[in-house]
Amino acid sequence: MSLSFPIKVTTQRVELPVLEDADVVLDIRREDLIHPLISGNKYRKLKYNLIEAKNRGLNTLLTFGGAYSNHIAATAFVGREYDFRTIGVIRGEELSAKTDQNPTLTLAAENGMTLEFVSREMYRQKYNPEFLQTMLQRYGDFYLLPEGGTNSLAVKGCEEILSRDDQQYGYICSSVGTGGTLAGLINASFKHQKVIGFPALKGSFLNKDICNFARNPNWCLEENYHFGGYAKVNKELIHFINDFREKTGIPLDPVYTGKMMYGILDKVSKGDFPKGSKILAIHTGGLQGIAGMNEKLMKKNLPTLCL
Repeated sequence: MSLSFPIKVTTQRVELPVLEDADVVLDIRREDLIHPLISGNKYRKLKYNLIEAKNRGLNTLLTFGGAYSNHIAATAFVGREYDFRTIGVIRGEELSAKTDQNPTLTLAAENGMTLEFVSREMYRQKYNPEFLQTMLQRYGDFYLLPEGGTNSLAVKGCEEILSRDDQQYGYICSSVGTGGTLAGLINASFKHQKVIGFPALKGSFLNKDICNFARNPNWCLEENYHFGGYAKVNKELIHFINDFREKTGIPLDPVYTGKMMYGILDKVSKGDFPKGSKILAIHTGGLQGIAGMNEKLMKKNLPTLCL
């Protein structure tokens, strides 16, 4: 089996004064245009996992995520489209009473996903054999997709983001969640290229996770652009994302790609890229999460993101 919808990937030039002043070329690979829900790295990560699940004769997918998880939304949709039953283990049992107030979880449920809400303490034990046995007894045999979808098959899918035509770039940049996308880019990169990851989370644990899958040493993490941690935003980031969209026509999400692009342009302005550099940034999708983020922002009386 394969994901049957047509893939249209566009590479778009970013035209901004900061880039012209620095004599730096920045292109963005619009993986977000693959599909509204199975977009960017989610399509890449799910592709070979779905094939493996079918080969094993398993028709139930069980996975994990938070309240605004792109992975949860994508898994629910592919389940409906390709005849998989889907189970989503959701971090935060208090969310069970607020599903209709959360656009991501509402969407997942509408696409047929069974939502299993657990406490944050239990969520941290999600890969323990005892917990998985409980899920097995409750739901029967299932194909396990890790949180964020990262495993060796996901990395294999992400390696297909780059092609031989991308040799022209000296730098490949991507946002980083669980590290699977970056590992795929590292494996597919060329020797002369530097792969730069912009983590959305605080902490140095990602280095070890990426090393579990990455085969080349030509990479680094820029850990100064997480804006306080996962799903943390402020007025400066919101203004940047809205301004970037107005000037380029390219939407960014506040959890991943917005922070990456902020980091890239900040580094350009500081002269961290030599004159004449060519950068390829990967748009990993995640735009479905904007509606949910805007609800949080309105509750905090903060500016919202343009839709």
